[in-house]
Amino acid sequence: MSQPILDTFDRKHTYLRISLTDKCNLRCTYCMPQEDMQFMPSKWLMQADEIQTLAGIFVDMGVEKIRLTGGEPLIRKDVGQIIQNLGKLPTSLTLTTNAVFIDQFIDDLKNAGVRSLNVSLDTLNEITFKSITKRDHFNKTLDSIRLLISEGFVVKINVVVMKGINDNEINDFVRLTLNEPNLHVRFIEFMPFNGNKWEMSKIVSYNDLLTDISTQFEFEKLEGELQDTAQSFKVNGGKGTFGIIGTVTHPFCAGCNRIRLTADGKLKNCLFDTTEIDLLTPLRGGEDIRSLIYSHFHKKHFAHGGHIDFTAKEAKADYEQNRRMIAIGG
Repeated sequence: MSQPILDTFDRKHTYLRISLTDKCNLRCTYCMPQEDMQFMPSKWLMQADEIQTLAGIFVDMGVEKIRLTGGEPLIRKDVGQIIQNLGKLPTSLTLTTNAVFIDQFIDDLKNAGVRSLNVSLDTLNEITFKSITKRDHFNKTLDSIRLLISEGFVVKINVVVMKGINDNEINDFVRLTLNEPNLHVRFIEFMPFNGNKWEMSKIVSYNDLLTDISTQFEFEKLEGELQDTAQSFKVNGGKGTFGIIGTVTHPFCAGCNRIRLTADGKLKNCLFDTTEIDLLTPLRGGEDIRSLIYSHFHKKHFAHGGHIDFTAKEAKADYEQNRRMIAIGG
């Protein structure tokens, strides 16, 4: 095995997130702000065999977990084969999806050893769903979550909370965790990216979420690991859990172990870092890319890609230089 991927803060990187595409069947405003998005040509994207090769290199360098993301990963025509290929590696495999097409891949997921999935669902209201996603797939998404649970999968629902849009549903989501041990809810602070009209005033913060939830539920904080993105909690007597990913107001950078690979084969060492390195071109040229990976992570900043605090006046110029969320991978 190669040497592990360490940065100058001695953080060991063992969690690889691979974006399969920048396309999606939904149009969530915080992720893909425009209907007329220009997507990457297919020839720019990593092919199935290249994804397998790159993933194998990272596993050899100490990666223990791989997550497939998008866009929406399940809209790739070869995603079934990609899942099957990655399932053969000695690492755990999971994915983040909006679940609209999940019923077509139940057997692929089981055969690849996938046991847990993250499903994006920002509202339990059909009208609000259409307003956020610009699509009419609310009932299909709910049906897909029920199907996954019935098939024995653990489902983590990702909820991006936005003030004045879905913050009135926080406790409705928490209530879902009371009776289902395989259902977990994770509230995510609204994050700034190119074009998504982010403002601090639109955030429902970590502390505000806990305050709101405490008006209806008694809960306890659960023990976690240093590298966890979410602080997890459990309602007293509940079977599932809820968590909060406080990227903006309650960052978890000290334990960061994540590696991000974009659909066009660019390596990012932080979601907010505008610096990328191309791995796909040298891979296609037959080069050994390990030195590139080590070098890139040696330059990793401690927090937020080295950018100033998002609440500062100059912050907008920083995060507007980044890709849009849809082009990075969730």
